[in-house]
Formats: sequence, C-alpha cells, structure tokens
Amino acid sequence: MVAIIPDASDKAIADWLEGRVRIALARTTGAVALAVPGGSTPFPILALLAGRSLDWRRLAFYPTDDRIVPHDHPASNTGKLIALFEPLGANVCELKLDGPTSCGAPSPWFALVWLGMGNDGHIASLFPNTDPKADDPHWVRRLTPDPLPPEAPFDRITLTIPALLNSDELLFVTRGADKRAVLDAALADASDLPVARLLRAADEPVTCFI
Repeated sequence: MVAIIPDASDKAIADWLEGRVRIALARTTGAVALAVPGGSTPFPILALLAGRSLDWRRLAFYPTDDRIVPHDHPASNTGKLIALFEPLGANVCELKLDGPTSCGAPSPWFALVWLGMGNDGHIASLFPNTDPKADDPHWVRRLTPDPLPPEAPFDRITLTIPALLNSDELLFVTRGADKRAVLDAALADASDLPVARLLRAADEPVTCFI
C-alpha cells in the first residue's frame, strides 16, 4: 500500500511523524526504534518533532546511514541526532561494523524507517555502484559511493535493504521534479535503482511526502 501526499509542509510532516510515534508507543510498553536519514531535508522536520511532548525515554533513534567521521564532525548524522534527541532522554544508536549498533540490538524491529532519496535513486548510503541486494545477509555495511559526493567525500556506513525492511512502515520525503520522476519509476517497478529494489521487496505500507 502506497500513500502519496503532495505539497506537505515541514510542520505537516512533523505532525504525521508525531502521530505515528504515538501509535507505536501505545502498542508496547517497551522501547520503540525509529530509523531516520541525514541531510538538509530531515533535520528541520526532526527539530519540530523534538518540540513535541513524547515519552522520549522509550524512543531509540538509529541513523539509516552515516559518513565515517567523528561525531563532532559537521558531516556526522549520528552526532546531529545525539545533539537533538539525547537531551530529551532518547537513545541514539550508532551503526557499527564490529557489532550491530552501540545499543546492542542485533537487528531491531523499526516502528518506522524514514528514507531520503537522491536523484540517482540511492537510499541510505546504498548508491547504484554498490549494487545493493534485497537478500543481503549483512545488517550493516561499509561502502564507498562512486562518484563520491563533493559535499561529503567520505566512506559510509549504512543499513542494508533487509535491515531497512525490518519495519512496520516506510516513509519517503522527496522534493523536486527530478526526484519525483525517479520515485514514480521506482513505485511503478520501472527501474532497477536502489530505491526500486527496496520497494520491490517491501511488504509494509509506504508513505511518500512529495
């Protein structure tokens, strides 16, 4: 099931996220895991979410991917998540190659996986050159985009397609006509880009804010 929601503001997306988090918290008395992307689009929305009254101590935020840099580096998604959510009492989990995450979960079930998407159809740090597989036996991989994005020329650590699909639902927030065309082709199963491979294998509901 795919829901397409056009022309949504950051506040409207934050409202939607708050609603989904509240539903997930109500379903269990334990922790709720969420996977979220980095980049310029998500963090203003996440900052709005951070202003809401939630049971933050029960929330665990995982980056879908990160640049392999120290947490205090401006390019670190994990560092930005720590700065935003740990003061609220939430747990931020670092992806690790020598173990699943800093939270110790081998492969958490995500209440929600939020994915960005590039014009080249990459999701998380699964770029076309990395040939991501829906049956990848690994939970986390270290990868090198080719070409390296000039604004972030770093190796990456990323959740794989099976890890991203270990979830109740998927969320995309994409803006611009170029990205819309890529997403439309993926939803129609008319490409073999990473986003199309993920959607082809997905059984969970997908919401796309465009």
